[in-house]
Amino acid sequence: MKDFPLYRFGVFSLALRLPSTMTQAEIKLCSLLLQEHFGEIVEKIGVHLIRTGSQPLRVIAHDTGTSLDQVKKALCVLIQHNLVSYQVHKRGVVEYEAQCSRVLRMLRYPRYIYTTKTLYSDTGELIVEELLLNGKLTMSAVVKKVADRLTETMEDGKTMDYAEVSNTFVRLADTHFVQRCPSVPTTENSDPGPPPPAPTLVINEKDMYLVPKLSLIGKGKRRRSSDEDAAGEPKAKRPKHTTDKKEPIPDDGIYWQANLDRFHQHFRDQAIVSAVANRMDQTSSEIVRTMLRMSEITTSSSAPFTQPLSSNEIFRSLPVGYNISKQVLDQYLTLLADDPLEFVGKSGDSGGGMYVINLHKALASLATATLESVVQERFGSRCARIFRLVLQKKHLEQKQVEDFAMIPAKEAKDMLYKMLSENFMSLQEIPKTPDHAPSRTFYLYTVNILSAARMLLHRCYKSIANLIERRQFETKENKRLLEKSQRVEAIIASMQATGAEEAQLQEIEEMITAPERQQLETLKRNVNKLDASEIQVDETIFLLESYIECTMKRQ
Repeated sequence: MKDFPLYRFGVFSLALRLPSTMTQAEIKLCSLLLQEHFGEIVEKIGVHLIRTGSQPLRVIAHDTGTSLDQVKKALCVLIQHNLVSYQVHKRGVVEYEAQCSRVLRMLRYPRYIYTTKTLYSDTGELIVEELLLNGKLTMSAVVKKVADRLTETMEDGKTMDYAEVSNTFVRLADTHFVQRCPSVPTTENSDPGPPPPAPTLVINEKDMYLVPKLSLIGKGKRRRSSDEDAAGEPKAKRPKHTTDKKEPIPDDGIYWQANLDRFHQHFRDQAIVSAVANRMDQTSSEIVRTMLRMSEITTSSSAPFTQPLSSNEIFRSLPVGYNISKQVLDQYLTLLADDPLEFVGKSGDSGGGMYVINLHKALASLATATLESVVQERFGSRCARIFRLVLQKKHLEQKQVEDFAMIPAKEAKDMLYKMLSENFMSLQEIPKTPDHAPSRTFYLYTVNILSAARMLLHRCYKSIANLIERRQFETKENKRLLEKSQRVEAIIASMQATGAEEAQLQEIEEMITAPERQQLETLKRNVNKLDASEIQVDETIFLLESYIECTMKRQ
């Protein structure tokens, strides 16, 4: 099989190698993300499943040359983080399948955490961070971990109450940013027959955001310092006294996870509000924000429209202190409904007028704007003019492009062919006669937004993979210097804790020379630039993915 000339089959050879629709750029990016987060063994198993599709345990161990024990541990990690799912077949064989799209979501972890920080302060940030780091956790475990972490950052004598963290968790569940994980139904355990090869997990939609009633009483604890350890009992003996006194976990078996779809819905809404603010004004964007906020729980993330809202409802729901009259609101809503982009549509006249937000058209406009921006940056303003012209007119011949764009024939031809070769445009042939003779055929240029969006998405995946590789290279090249810097910082921190003099601290700081300090600054600056670039490219990926997903569901 190794010598078989697969390359002669073009696209079909790719289908033989890849069971799913994953491209090589996506697989490479998944590999980098898995290795960065979980290490080499998990990355090896994860990428193998991405390439081959669903496989049973022993086949995975055989094909990857990994021991059964290591494969089991790797699969446990991947299942815990929702990166792999399993299915029991009729013969009782359990097959494991990688969730590629979920692996790519790891790129967005910093954005999820930052969003929660802006909405629910530091407590909400740490709750979502713990859920993303651990995959699944019980509410009581999350509350205790977050309370301890917040107590560590507080001044001496102050602690974080469990009740305060618990209240933030309830708010996150009420707004659907966290949700329950599927669990084993209780009826399954009472079956007298032999246990199934793998448990079937189910979740009732009504219970998905239902928070268990817990009476978590207590405060966050600080880690004991080395002095306290030395003064008290030996470390090895202390756990023996506490193990017998463990209380039963009140919410045992009820696990929670971050609801990534809800975060994506929030990102989409923010992008729409920002687009309206740029196109019109702040008041228009605030009206659209209010409409989206009223619909965020009632409208599913994949719906093409929000639920219809009356003008009176919108007026009552405007933020407190936003002083605009009902008449002015109606004028703004009419203006938004008449806008050519059609972000807002009118669906009826009852209640002062019923209005919806056309989510699909909004995403299409955002994706088109992204493509226009890329064309302008890549090929210049004249190409962008031609691109917008073809978008507006749908189909144009080369001569028509020259006339409408007022660009000389030679330049227009070069620009059209350049965009055609880069797949930003496509050429449609309309023959006058059945023989398809070139002299009797119309050649029309057109823009297929869906095709162009897919092409750009593929390039974005390649760009992010390159950015990650570059960041890893920069860190690896300066590994010795980074380790030295960390050692010096640790020594200074321990000396400050014991009340060392300023001269002693200065002497330790001088262990890093001026050229080394400059090198560290350059490294920090470069890594920050690469991180910022990753986040910016991921914003483009999110818009393109949302548009493609929404369009495919409508077809």
